Amino acid sequence: MEETRYVLRPVGVVRSSLVSRESCPKQGWEGAPEAWLEIDPAFADGLDGLSVGAEILILTWLHEGRRDVLRVHPRGNPDAPLRGVFATRSPDRPNPVGLHRVTVTAIGEGTIGVRPLEALDHTPVIDIKPVLHQADER
Repeated sequence: MEETRYVLRPVGVVRSSLVSRESCPKQGWEGAPEAWLEIDPAFADGLDGLSVGAEILILTWLHEGRRDVLRVHPRGNPDAPLRGVFATRSPDRPNPVGLHRVTVTAIGEGTIGVRPLEALDHTPVIDIKPVLHQADER
């Protein structure tokens, strides 16, 4: 397969009390803290329309993930059989994109408070999208 280069430009960065992979819950609902997203001023206008209480999807670049891993023990459990990374939520994968469903807790000047977020402090944010509910799609 011919390799094509794509450019991702982070729109912001995560600010969190989580500072090591070992301290991160596997999923947000497993005790992840509230965190803040600092949005690059060049993208601040993109926050228009977000509101406290809204559910959003945050796409992150899991910058500490290994990119050469194709099989893992799910949830890091060595007793679990190896599976392909595309059948898991492992942060170690060819393109380490994280997907996080969170609730907006606060909106400030170029910042968004969210919870729960299991991403490390300084994790690049590559996109933010609203959670669509069936009624929204009409």
